[in-house]
Amino acid sequence: MSATDNLPLPDYDHLTLPQLTSRVRTLAADGVQALVDYERAHGDRLPVQQVLQERLRQLEEGAQPSGGAPDAPVPGQPPAPDGGSVVSPATSGPPMNPPSQGDPTNPAQPRSTG
Repeated sequence: MSATDNLPLPDYDHLTLPQLTSRVRTLAADGVQALVDYERAHGDRLPVQQVLQERLRQLEEGAQPSGGAPDAPVPGQPPAPDGGSVVSPATSGPPMNPPSQGDPTNPAQPRSTG
């Protein structure tokens, strides 16, 4: 079990700043404070601290959590890839011969006999 398993935002360490800014709005003050404490003890990234402190200030002034899901996709962000690759032998290009320069066994070009 890692330290991030108990955080109120899933996959916290991998969120971009825009994703964090959006998702932190779903949290109450105690959840934001847990992120502040974790961030200070681990990454202590200034932009992240600024986002979290600003949200705490908003909550102290009466703002309410948005009620959205903390793991909801952020508008304007591309969806996560489905996984897997569409590359296969059937979709790959034709085999390529190496260039003939320096390889006397390559029959790609005729050789002149001296």
